[in-house]
Amino acid sequence: MANENNGRHYTANEIQVLTGLEPVRKRPGMYIGSTGPKGLHHLVYEVVDNSIDEALAGICDTIKVTVFEDNSIAVEDNGSGIPVEVHPQTGKSTVETVLTILHAGGKFNNSAYKVSGGLHGVGVSVVNALSEWLVAKVRRDGKEYMQKFERGVPVTELEIIGESNTTGTTISFKPDGEIFEVLEYNLETLEYRFREMAFLNKGIKILLEDKRKNVSKKFHYEGGIKSFVEYVNKNKTSIQKQVMYFEAEKDGTTVELAMQYTDGYSENIFTFANNINTQEGGTHLSGLKTALTRTINEYGRKYNYLKEKDENLQGDDVREGLTAILSVKLKEPQFEGQTKGKLGNSETRSIVESLTYDFLSNFLEENPKDGKIILEKAINSQRARNAARKARELTRRKSILDNTTLPGKLADCQESDLSITEIFIVEGDSAGGSAKQGRDKKFQAILPLKGKIMNVEKARIDRILGYEEIKAMITAFGTGIGEEFNIEKLRYGKIIIMTDADVDGAHIRTLLLTFFYRYMKDLIDNGHIYIAQPPLYKVGKGRASYYAYSDKQLDDILKEIGRTNYTIQRYKGLGEMNPEQLWETTMEPENRILLKVSIEDAVAADEIFTTLMGDKVGPRRSFIQTNAKFVKNLDI
Repeated sequence: MANENNGRHYTANEIQVLTGLEPVRKRPGMYIGSTGPKGLHHLVYEVVDNSIDEALAGICDTIKVTVFEDNSIAVEDNGSGIPVEVHPQTGKSTVETVLTILHAGGKFNNSAYKVSGGLHGVGVSVVNALSEWLVAKVRRDGKEYMQKFERGVPVTELEIIGESNTTGTTISFKPDGEIFEVLEYNLETLEYRFREMAFLNKGIKILLEDKRKNVSKKFHYEGGIKSFVEYVNKNKTSIQKQVMYFEAEKDGTTVELAMQYTDGYSENIFTFANNINTQEGGTHLSGLKTALTRTINEYGRKYNYLKEKDENLQGDDVREGLTAILSVKLKEPQFEGQTKGKLGNSETRSIVESLTYDFLSNFLEENPKDGKIILEKAINSQRARNAARKARELTRRKSILDNTTLPGKLADCQESDLSITEIFIVEGDSAGGSAKQGRDKKFQAILPLKGKIMNVEKARIDRILGYEEIKAMITAFGTGIGEEFNIEKLRYGKIIIMTDADVDGAHIRTLLLTFFYRYMKDLIDNGHIYIAQPPLYKVGKGRASYYAYSDKQLDDILKEIGRTNYTIQRYKGLGEMNPEQLWETTMEPENRILLKVSIEDAVAADEIFTTLMGDKVGPRRSFIQTNAKFVKNLDI
């Protein structure tokens, strides 16, 4: 993907200036999403994205990211280096222009980059504005240049500091403590992101070094997204020996697709546009789904897997057990919103659909064994779906209105306004009884579950919908499930998992989260799922009571009240609390602690659920051995 300058140089004339930098420090969330951990890590991604853009243009193949002991960051690449000459519009060096003016960057000019991820061009200038300090070093034209900034303001001129026989850019920065709520980088979060980038850009090397932990990682995959699919499926059982793969270009858009079927029941399709993870899908995903359904139905008819009287396979049928990575690269991507979560280019749908249809049709003709495996799995899914139809109908919201007996011992609330209504999913009748007595029945509903729900990771939809506790939840929520899921029918703004603070409670939480992630993911994506945090300890001294939600908080309380003449009660079950205590500590909106469930990385989430809840024992054993040292409050 070399640019029109043969991928070797771009100049100051190709850097276009659109506006100033002033708003960034006032409203950082508009540019990086938040000032919490997500925004903090976004700073690194913005700098690395610039290096990836050069890799897409064929002028960079190695990127090194270093995390230092003080949580400052250095990103070094072997690209062409930011231009250093005076910019014609600003009268400043191009380095200073790119780092101090919003929307100044080569990616706004098609002669510099043909394909770019960070099309908004806010990247490095925003990082500069939100950093306590930033140092830019550029190796270019046989020289090494350096310029220093503080909170986006230059404190030195661009100066030559030596000779260089290489080219590239190094951006070092420290996030500003006046802006960010947290300043500590999470190594695992960075690993997930850089592994993904390396998969999407086959051949590129991304090196990650953490000086805090003396850890070094290398991400380099010559197989690209084929290796990505193999990675996602490593703890699953594939029913195809090979990963189906193609890369093709049409009308200036490059489409790359890798996919493989497993014996599982959930689909995992991850889509990207210009290396940006489009978690909300978009036109490229629509094109892929349409092509899959059309091709597999045509193949099934042609070879008599589907008889004349048989109904067509639906999308859910042909995608059951499928893992797919779809990556498109296009000149002018249109994303919905600054978060770039959904691709909107209308022409991309037909391009992806056409190329995928051609590829898959040829693949099935040339690989009849795979064709048989895929059709048989899809037909089995269709049978299960038809068997589940009756059960699904029983879970529709209208069943609540039609039946005088509410499902699953549901104690409903009086209000219907989603901005205030909430339902607590509670473990067992004892805790359910306390919750029902302690709640505010105006806006709080209680649904006790008997024991642990089934592990949906190992079951098809027909078995899942035959399970009474799951049917009770679906009926109570009102949304339906699967192809009939409709989030607009949701009856509660918050769905709160409230379980005991012990091993059984943790297992029930995991089972419920697996169900929500696999079958009601929109509830998570739209911020409706929460986990209640009941206290771990009650400290009594005289007539006073204090509640501690962590060991550190317990220690702080003991220091405050003095370490004599006190009692400590360790709560293991919600049923140990009377209704007033449960309300005061865990349910009362002013005092309680709720954790909102969110998915930062869908690939990582899939990996965790597959590892913990899947069929293979080995990966689960390895996970436990690796993480055992981090366990606190072990219940034995």
